[in-house]
Amino acid sequence: MTLIAIDGRAGAGKTTLAARFLEDLSIKESVAVIHMDDLYAGWNDALGASLTRTLESIVNAHQSHSTFEIQIFNWNSMRFDSTRLIEPVNVLILEGVGAGQKTVRDAGAILYWLDIEPDVGIERVLKRDGNHIAEQMKQWQIDQEIHFLSDKTRENAQHIQSS
Repeated sequence: MTLIAIDGRAGAGKTTLAARFLEDLSIKESVAVIHMDDLYAGWNDALGASLTRTLESIVNAHQSHSTFEIQIFNWNSMRFDSTRLIEPVNVLILEGVGAGQKTVRDAGAILYWLDIEPDVGIERVLKRDGNHIAEQMKQWQIDQEIHFLSDKTRENAQHIQSS
């Protein structure tokens, strides 16, 4: 069983790379993708202990080849309001800011880091998601940098790509 984590700053192209992997790998393997945006508990403390615990549960279930359920965060209502059942797969892809944190790496994940200049990344996010989140994205830039520095995510990546 393979575990892939795709991490990097907001707007770097992580979701696009995950979709490419899903398309390519699902020809011969069972594959599932989990997006960090579904797991964050909103803007505040998205990269905190709660996400780490959730990732530990996901990784443990994948390693034991067990079915598991994740709660999905609804960004419109700003609460968890649905669930998704994940059946055992040969390849599990975690993508998004925080996907490559230490608990995932310790489980043997192959970590892809996507580099992008912060200003370019934010511009991409606002173009995709709308200017109404501009203030939240300013704080998100700070939060993700703090997370990456303390976690040493980029330094531990096996693959580094520039956007």
